[in-house]
Amino acid sequence: MWQCPSTTLRTNGILPYFVDIPVTKPPLSPGLRMAVDYGPLAVFFAVNFLTPGLPIVRVVAATTAFIIATVAAMIVSKVKAGHISPMLWLSGALIVVFGGLTIYFHDQRFIQMKPTIIYAMFAAILTFGLVTGRPLLQSLLATAYPGLSADGWRKLTRNWAVFFVFMAVLNEAVWRNTTWDFWVGFKLWGAIPLTLLFAFANIPMLLKHGLQTGDKAVTDLPPEG
Repeated sequence: MWQCPSTTLRTNGILPYFVDIPVTKPPLSPGLRMAVDYGPLAVFFAVNFLTPGLPIVRVVAATTAFIIATVAAMIVSKVKAGHISPMLWLSGALIVVFGGLTIYFHDQRFIQMKPTIIYAMFAAILTFGLVTGRPLLQSLLATAYPGLSADGWRKLTRNWAVFFVFMAVLNEAVWRNTTWDFWVGFKLWGAIPLTLLFAFANIPMLLKHGLQTGDKAVTDLPPEG
C-alpha cells in the first residue's frame, strides 16, 4: 500500500505552513531478504526442472523466468525496503544482460558465464577496498554484523574476496567441462550450500571481533551468482 510522507506544521513567523517529513521504511525481514536474494534462483531451478522438451527449450524457458523473477525481486526490495542494494543492482543487471544474450542467441554459455563475472567483480571490488582502506563490505552489510570491529571487517572482506575467486574458478571448471543439467545441479546443490556454509564458518572469527549475535547475522549475504 502506498504511504504518503507525514507532515508537520511549522511557521515562518507570519503564516503557518506544512513541511513533508520522509517516511523511513524498515529493513527487509530475514525471510523476505532471503526470498529476494534466492527466490529468482529457486524459480530458475523449478522452471528448468518442469519444462519439457529439448535442453535448449529448458535453457530459454528457465532463463526467461530467471530474468522476470530477478526484476520482480528488485521491485519488492524497492517497495518494501525503499531501496535496492548495490549488489542486487549489479547482479540484476548482469542477469538481464547475459540472460538476454542467452535467449537471443539460444546459447546457454552466456548465462553460465554470468556467475563467473559476478564472482570476479565482487572479488575485485572487495580487494580494491582492502588495498585502499575503504570498508566497502561494511557499507553494504553493516546492519547484518552489528558491533563488528574494524579488524573484523578487514578479515571478513579478505575472506569473502578469496571465496569469490575460488567460486569464479570453480564455476568456470564446471560449466566448461560438464552438461547443462550438471551445471544447474551444481548451482543448486553446490554453489548455494557452499556460500551458506562459508558464511557460517566465519561466525566464530566474527564473534571474536565484537559481532553481536541476532536474527540477521547470517541472512544478509552477498547475493549468489
